[in-house]
Amino acid sequence: MELTVGANQFFWKPEQWAAFYGDLCTAPVDRVVLGELVCSKRLPFYQDQLPTAIERLMQAGKKVTLTSLALVTLKRERKMTSELAAMNIEVEVNDLTALAVLPKDVPFSVGPLVNVYNETTLAWLAGRGATRVCLPPELPLASVAVLTRAANDLGLEIEVWGHGRLPLAISGRCYHARLHGRTKDNCQFACEDDADGLAVETLDNQPFLAINGVQTLSASHASTAYQIEALQDAGVSALRLSPQSTGFVALCDLYRNRIMGKTDATELVAGIVAQNPDCQLSDGFLTGSRGSDWSGSSG
Repeated sequence: MELTVGANQFFWKPEQWAAFYGDLCTAPVDRVVLGELVCSKRLPFYQDQLPTAIERLMQAGKKVTLTSLALVTLKRERKMTSELAAMNIEVEVNDLTALAVLPKDVPFSVGPLVNVYNETTLAWLAGRGATRVCLPPELPLASVAVLTRAANDLGLEIEVWGHGRLPLAISGRCYHARLHGRTKDNCQFACEDDADGLAVETLDNQPFLAINGVQTLSASHASTAYQIEALQDAGVSALRLSPQSTGFVALCDLYRNRIMGKTDATELVAGIVAQNPDCQLSDGFLTGSRGSDWSGSSG
């Protein structure tokens, strides 16, 4: 089973962004998704560093993919999307409108923000040129198994969200801007202050969600610590780890050791908690009755 580093969901300073992808050159991962997923206003801050990051990662033996935006609404965003195809790098589609500008003979991958819930959708995407699909993180393990079997028949590889805050929704409005009393067009990049998203609590101080600019995320970090064997048995090709601002290479090491059978779920969870004692974990979408459920809560 491979490890994929998903597109960075957050807005980091250019030097932090460059250092993160430089560190990934020595991380035990197989594939890295680069580019802007959430807000097109962030891209100019690090766009000139993309070619260097791509070159370094490829030289390190990593497969590199470029993400499309999750929500394309503006003319300049349509232009950005059309320019992805000209870079001669595989594109990960996270908004199906990107297919309008991708040549039909060019293979592509599909990200977790596209609603792939059934075998018919998989077959349609395969017929359009998809070679890999990262399933939406809200699917239960039984559905993952069914879709993986169908994907194998179609020659598709299947990824599953392995770790990180879950992407729940993208809006036309910017939550960070509104929080600071600003408009979306004059946001002053308030999301930069929250490198891993801003936690939102209920009125009785219970963890609820996290905001990230125009994006809504889960309060918890989903983790497949307890489902690795089941996912391997189902034929899943890769786990996707979502970038975080600190300790990410160590997190990759933890999951690589778990996949290789060098550690068990308890040891993986202990390593995650040692890095971030305040991190709330969940795996309820895979095996629980609620997305926020956690297999380790009673063990």
